[in-house]
Amino acid sequence: MTPAELMDKASRALASARLLLDAGDTDGACNRAYYAMFDAARAALAVADDEGMIAKTHSGLISAFSLRFVKTAEIPVELGKALNAVSELRQAGDYTGLTMPKDKAAWAVTRAEAFVAAIEQLVKNVPHK
Repeated sequence: MTPAELMDKASRALASARLLLDAGDTDGACNRAYYAMFDAARAALAVADDEGMIAKTHSGLISAFSLRFVKTAEIPVELGKALNAVSELRQAGDYTGLTMPKDKAAWAVTRAEAFVAAIEQLVKNVPHK
C-alpha cells in the first residue's frame, strides 16, 4: 500500500473509533484507535523508505517506528509511548475478555487523533527517498 492509502485507512479507523466510543463499544474503540495509529506508523515508515525495517509483527512495527521517528525526535516521545499504550489497551480489550473502561477508551481515541495528526504532518515533511 502507498503512504496515502495507509493514511486513508488510518483516517477511516480513527472515524470508526470515534463512532464506537460514542456508541459505548469501548473495546471496539480501542481496537480501531490502535489500528489508526498502526496504519499511520506504517505510512510514516513507507514514506521514509524504511518499511524494510518492519518485522512481521506488531511489536516489530512499533520498534521500527520508534527507532526511525521517536529516537530521532521527529515525533514526540509521548506519542511513541501512546502507540505502545494503545497497543496494550487493544490487546487487553481483544484478548482478555475484560471490558475497557470508558475513560481509557476515550484516552486511546484522543491519543490516536493526536498521533494520526502528527503523522499526517510528518508524511508531508519527510523527504521521499
